[in-house]
Amino acid sequence: MLREIWGFLKRHRRKFFVTGAMIGGGVLLYRYAVAKVKELQEKEAADCLTHARRQHHFDSNQRTCNMTVLSMLPSLRESLMRALNSEVLTSQLKTRPSNKVEIWEELKIMSLTRTIVAVYISAMLVVFLRVQLNIIAGYMYLDSLQNYSEKESATATQKVQQKYLQSVQYLLGKGLVDLIATVTKAVELQVKSIPLKQGVSLQNIEEIFTTIRKEVEHSQQNGYGHGGTAALSQYILDKDSEKDEACALSTEEIVLVKLMRETRDMVESRDFHFVLGKCLDTMFSKLMDKIAEYFIPNTSSEQRTINLHNVAVPLAKVIPVVNGLIHTVCGDAPNPFIQELLVLEPVKDFAANVYEAFSQTEEDKVDES
Repeated sequence: MLREIWGFLKRHRRKFFVTGAMIGGGVLLYRYAVAKVKELQEKEAADCLTHARRQHHFDSNQRTCNMTVLSMLPSLRESLMRALNSEVLTSQLKTRPSNKVEIWEELKIMSLTRTIVAVYISAMLVVFLRVQLNIIAGYMYLDSLQNYSEKESATATQKVQQKYLQSVQYLLGKGLVDLIATVTKAVELQVKSIPLKQGVSLQNIEEIFTTIRKEVEHSQQNGYGHGGTAALSQYILDKDSEKDEACALSTEEIVLVKLMRETRDMVESRDFHFVLGKCLDTMFSKLMDKIAEYFIPNTSSEQRTINLHNVAVPLAKVIPVVNGLIHTVCGDAPNPFIQELLVLEPVKDFAANVYEAFSQTEEDKVDES
């Protein structure tokens, strides 16, 4: 019996070897597949957790951006009203001075300048803060990763963050002063020759705004101005603010210089000026809608259909309306002008792209490439 079994095994040993190898290989393959699936599941779970964490950090940062912009509007409005104090002129007009016409002419230029500058500075503030706060948020996110291999090079200390965020003061200081000078010149060029008693329509006012925008946004100055809103970069960042690399810099200063360079690259990018252009289009459109409200005549109930484009109002009556719009454009929250900018899709997409670019680890960049 044993001899027969041994003979059977000997005759079919190759089949047994093949079968055993197949079974053993199958078991090994199964174990490998189970381990691989588990590894993929763990990686997917880790990726989902990382994405959720980054998304939460991004969403929180956007709320901070919105609150920061709205909180800065009162001081921005006060700065503008100090620089272009048209209230002094309106007070003088109430005393019936002998040079009334000259004061009206000055008020004409100042009121238009103040409202137009309010539109520009508000739009630039919204987009610039989106860049600043999302760049620094990207650095902070990388600093929060315990296993980030380049943590030391990414570190932005509290002191660095404070110094970096203070750079917005250039826009609200010298940038604002220079912008006022540029806009004043453009306004004088367009409206100085228009008599105070001349009737102006909404179309006339829109054409004035369009021409002034071309003068301001396409001006060549300080190496800026290549179409679009590129000329506005000179009012946002000081071109000579970066430290000389030849000087001995501390670790924090090196990080700050890197931050400022990255910020300048963003401010001078096409994406930045595309978004800024969209914001300006939106704000000037809302400005025209606001002015149009004052062109609606007091008519009888029988005459309801009115083409506002056919309505002309003396320029002297439009000036007080435009003069008071700073309280709307730079008004306290809720501010419909600013709120509309904050929810614009180009603004949100741009903020997401900036954050994504500065919150990626080297491993993320390699995976994407």
